[in-house]
Amino acid sequence: MTGTDDDRLVDALPADEERVVEAALRPRSLAEFIGQDRVREQLGLVLQAARTRGGVPDHVLLSGPPGLGKTSLAMIIATEMQVPLRVTSGPAIQHAGDLAAVLSSLGEGEVLFLDEIHRMARPAEELLYMAMEDFRVDVIVGKGPGATAIPLELPHFTVVGATTRAGLLPGPLRDRFGFTAHMDFYAPAELEQVLTRSARLLNVPLEPDGGAEVAGRSRGTPRIANRLLRRVRDYAQVKADGAVTRAIARAALEIYEVDEQGLDRLDRGVLEALVSRFGGGPVGLSTLAVAVGEERETVEEVAEPFLVRAGLLARTPRGRIATAAAWRHLGLTPPTSLAPAAAPLELFDAASESTGR
Repeated sequence: MTGTDDDRLVDALPADEERVVEAALRPRSLAEFIGQDRVREQLGLVLQAARTRGGVPDHVLLSGPPGLGKTSLAMIIATEMQVPLRVTSGPAIQHAGDLAAVLSSLGEGEVLFLDEIHRMARPAEELLYMAMEDFRVDVIVGKGPGATAIPLELPHFTVVGATTRAGLLPGPLRDRFGFTAHMDFYAPAELEQVLTRSARLLNVPLEPDGGAEVAGRSRGTPRIANRLLRRVRDYAQVKADGAVTRAIARAALEIYEVDEQGLDRLDRGVLEALVSRFGGGPVGLSTLAVAVGEERETVEEVAEPFLVRAGLLARTPRGRIATAAAWRHLGLTPPTSLAPAAAPLELFDAASESTGR
């Protein structure tokens, strides 16, 4: 599909079909994919070599935080190899039979995308080992002493696994991927390129300073950048002439409660609870979740990663604490206990102190 086709697709979509719009904004080739330069280069070599051999690419494992383009890369792999893409997820495969049914329906060269692969059930995981390495599975028929294993040969295919928590993958599964890549957060300049492309597809007049403002509040994540762009577009269409400038972007994101560092309502709620109710901590995760009226998992998986990366929150053995930067971000003076620690002693000074000299 060409860029002109993309334009027509977006124009034809109802404004409330956010998921369809997001799909329309996905890049369709490695050449269109912005950012992750090293991953793109390495993956391009893998795919080009497979096309040259007339074979199937090695299995691919993509890891990294949500929203960085793992699903888009899986779709690009299938497109570049000109084969169908089969999509499923780890939580959807809870039995070995579920996976066997998916594998047995694959055609030669197809790409099987397993999102959140670390959440796959262990019996299915063990079945996947053999399928990835030997392209066959043993289907168990019956139970108990009368059970019979029927070998089932599979066509050659490529597994593309995506995970946000690579550390939870068992070693035997991780070792069966011929190519692994970790995707990093985007720099603001890269997000500006993403926004420029998305604005063109959405027919949104985006000024460079407006794009920079949105990029700076997008937490290094293209998915968030595109979502904020759509909200700023709505504001610009209703409150202004439709063009997104820095002033329009700031006014829109203030309404949607996204501050200059990209913190949203939940992020600030966590920091305010830590500081105002618990004196900066330490406080346990469950207690903190109750204080902000959210589930423990929501605080741990949605708010905490960004707050820790931004240097606003720290995890300690005794619980979560707000850093001095968090106090300042809320417009408060940090307590003296959060003053910078004294410079570490030099080796010989430390030795003298320990001997009393």
